[in-house]
Amino acid sequence: MVYVFQGDTLVVRNDVPDARLNQSVDFDTIADIQDSSLIPFTFPSINNTLPPLISVVDIAPETPLPASLRALPMRQALSLLTGEASVDGKGFTGRLLRAYHVAQWRRTSMFCGTCGSRNTDALDELARLCPVCSRREYPRISPAIIVLIINDSDQVLLAHNKRFTNGVYSLIAGFNEAGESLEATIVREVWEEVAVEVRDIRYITSQPWPFPNSLMLGFTARHAGGTIRADGVEIEDARWFSRNALPKLPDHGSVSRFLINQWLHRRFV
Repeated sequence: MVYVFQGDTLVVRNDVPDARLNQSVDFDTIADIQDSSLIPFTFPSINNTLPPLISVVDIAPETPLPASLRALPMRQALSLLTGEASVDGKGFTGRLLRAYHVAQWRRTSMFCGTCGSRNTDALDELARLCPVCSRREYPRISPAIIVLIINDSDQVLLAHNKRFTNGVYSLIAGFNEAGESLEATIVREVWEEVAVEVRDIRYITSQPWPFPNSLMLGFTARHAGGTIRADGVEIEDARWFSRNALPKLPDHGSVSRFLINQWLHRRFV
């Protein structure tokens, strides 16, 4: 299987409908593109239930696509592919996430971070290898928490981030800092962004999220005190919402929507 990317898009055949995106693009199909650099990079899969190898081709953003192909934004592709219960990186979606993550990493790791020489690919593992100073670089993975906060009235705290599409509200999230536990990250991020305190932090699930290189770690927590106050820097608005009065939510396929749906269907005790 060959996965083809162009920047932040997945390249698929025009004759493949959205409902059948789990079909890869054959390399023979994209051979029509006049670009001699389109050589597949092959690396191990980490899912034992599927073929053991994954191949990716990364097309330069300025390269025109033939009429037989179309570029689909990766986030849109994931929302079409991923069901409510499928956020764990298994199956085809997991292979696609891994392929996209590796393709981005190879694009941004062309040069050694120590001496600046041009990297090569290591032959014995998935790594970049500097031929001058022998430094190895591995795909970057940045842990980030995302937390569904519930108050004593069984309402959920949802916030609108400045980067979101207009009207979309989601959960509080943030990156784990050096020397910080995940629980401490939750307490800090929630306080910084909406000025409330939380208790009873509980881990629920995780999701690989290569936008650009995150591992999302999903939690629930209870409101312990404080009145919501959006920080005005990242968060423009935040409120408590009841099940019968929800705003526009994130797309399916994200761990945030998965957690919200679990609460919505009363699957948390």
